[in-house]
Amino acid sequence: MDIVAVDIGGTHARFAIATLSAGGIALGAETVLRTSDYAGLAEAWQAFGAQAGRALPDCASVAIAAPVEGEAIKLTNNDWMLRPASLAGELGISALRLVNDFAAIAHAVSACSDQLAHICGPDSPLPHRGIVSIVGPGTGLGVAMLHRHPAGDHVIPTEGGHIGFAPVDEIDDRILARFRARVGRVSAERAVSGPGLPDIYAAVTGDDTPQDERALWQRALGGQDASAAAALDRFCGLLGSVAGDLALAQGAQAVVIAGGLGLRLAPHLPGSSFAARFAAKGRFKARMEQLPVKLITHPQPGLLGAAAAFAAEHAR
Repeated sequence: MDIVAVDIGGTHARFAIATLSAGGIALGAETVLRTSDYAGLAEAWQAFGAQAGRALPDCASVAIAAPVEGEAIKLTNNDWMLRPASLAGELGISALRLVNDFAAIAHAVSACSDQLAHICGPDSPLPHRGIVSIVGPGTGLGVAMLHRHPAGDHVIPTEGGHIGFAPVDEIDDRILARFRARVGRVSAERAVSGPGLPDIYAAVTGDDTPQDERALWQRALGGQDASAAAALDRFCGLLGSVAGDLALAQGAQAVVIAGGLGLRLAPHLPGSSFAARFAAKGRFKARMEQLPVKLITHPQPGLLGAAAAFAAEHAR
């Protein structure tokens, strides 16, 4: 059967038609829309329909960057509001699955565990039993748990990106102070997300000149700007610290890095301070060094995961 798979983040809404079969999930061409260009999902859905070149399927699975609960869902990092009870009618479909965006990523990891690149720790496959922590920076910081079991994988959504930011040195202290002056309580997401890089840059360099986020990321990832590259290494280290904290808290046997920045960080994470800070957990350092840390390489894990979540529910 065909469904519409949707992945809504803080900046972009991605759409594709997915074909579900006994052989797996096949994703059609992706359409990417900026959330700021549309009042809500219904308007973006209509725009996708106009570009699809065919009638849209009667079923959809939508991954959203917010907890899937309550009568009205406000997305965490954009202005869209979803009302689950009426959403299928607004879209003109008969079946709808709503899933947290990082729960969708966990479904994708379960569906394509062969599409993982090694970052650090033992270069071994994901375990067939136990917890896999899924962590990923983008416009925000997404976190989920994948419980692997012989009876079948089980996905547990979380809001782990909103745990408190935990500094480990003087530069981290400066990062914390910058955010605290603006927002009071500082979550891990404030620093370990795309919008956090300008503050990291200022703390690393001592340069308070306002930085354009997009341009700074381009300079950092390009490697030609030494100061931006230093900020990127600090970002990777912070991601390592947070991923390690979450792995400890969740009792993980492995970690998978994902998110809107995941693939862009792939060339940088293995040689960065990520691994050292991931393992720097005091008396648990030896244990942390034995955890395999991977990065999902599927180009659209959010869309794949949305479709996989629908398939899992349909199978039940």
